[in-house]
Amino acid sequence: MNIDFEIFSPVHQIQDKLFDEQGLKVFIKRDDLIHPVISGNKWRKLKYLLKQAQTENKTHLITFGGAYSNHLLAVAAAAARFGFKSTGFVRGEQVSNDTLFLCRLHGMNLIFTDRESYRDKSSLFDKHFADDRKAFFIDEGGASVLAAKGCSELVDELTDPYNHIFCACGTGTTAAGIINGLSANHLPTRFHGIPVLKNGGFLRQDVNAFLTEPADYQLHTEYHFGGYGKVDEQLIEFVRQFVASTGILIEPVYTGKMLYALYDLAGKKYFESGSRILAIHTGGIWGLLGMKDKFI
Repeated sequence: MNIDFEIFSPVHQIQDKLFDEQGLKVFIKRDDLIHPVISGNKWRKLKYLLKQAQTENKTHLITFGGAYSNHLLAVAAAAARFGFKSTGFVRGEQVSNDTLFLCRLHGMNLIFTDRESYRDKSSLFDKHFADDRKAFFIDEGGASVLAAKGCSELVDELTDPYNHIFCACGTGTTAAGIINGLSANHLPTRFHGIPVLKNGGFLRQDVNAFLTEPADYQLHTEYHFGGYGKVDEQLIEFVRQFVASTGILIEPVYTGKMLYALYDLAGKKYFESGSRILAIHTGGIWGLLGMKDKFI
C-alpha cells in the first residue's frame, strides 16, 4: 500500500484584540486537520519511518509511550491504515483509559512495562522481538532523522512569509525538522520552541542532534507549568477561552502551552509591531481525553 495521502493543513488567522493593539498578524497552521487520529506532527514524523519499514519489508511496528500517549494512538491508527501489525510498550502499571481503548480498537497489542525497564527501549525491543524479522523499531515520539525529515516538509507548504514560527517541543524532533526546512528554503524566519517539560533547556541538545546544519533559534523554557502533562487553572482557563473564542480545539499538554507562551510574549511587547507570526498546531487533540476532569 502506498504510504502517503494528501495533506490538508490550512493556515488560519487568529483574531484577537491583543494582537491588534500590538500591531501583530498571528496565524495558526492547522496540522490537526491532516487526519482525525494520525494528526499534526504525528503524521509528519511517521511518514518516512513507515516508508522505511515498507522498504525493509517489515510488517510489525513496535513503539513506546505513556498511558495517554498520542504517539501510541497515532502509530496504532497508521498501522491499521497502511496494513501493519502494531505493538506498543506502555510505561507504568497496567491501566485502562480512553486512549488505550482507541489503541486496542485500532488493533495495537499493548505490553505494560515497569518504568525502570522502560528506560532501555532497545533492550525491551530485543527481549521481545529479536527473533521477529518483521519487527520495526520506532522510538518514543518517533524521534529520528527520518521523523525530522517529515516535519521539515511543513515549511515547503507555506505560501506567505513569517517573521516568527512557534511550536511546542517534546522530543525536539519537530523543532529540528522545521528549523531544517527554514534553512533549506533560506528563510530568515526566527523559530521559537516551547518545551513542555520542566527544565527544558536540555532539548537544545536533542534538537541539534537532528539539524542538517547549525542554526540559531529560541527556546522559551518558562512555560512548562510544572512539567510534562502538568497544568494549572490559569492554563486550563486559557484553553477554555481560546477554544470558545476561535472554534479551534486545542489541548493543554502541547499546543495549549505553546499558544499561552505566544499570547504572554505578545502582552509583554516581545515582538516588533508589524510582525507576522505563525503558530503550529501539532494535533494530539485526543490528549484531552486524559484531562476531562481538569475542565469540569
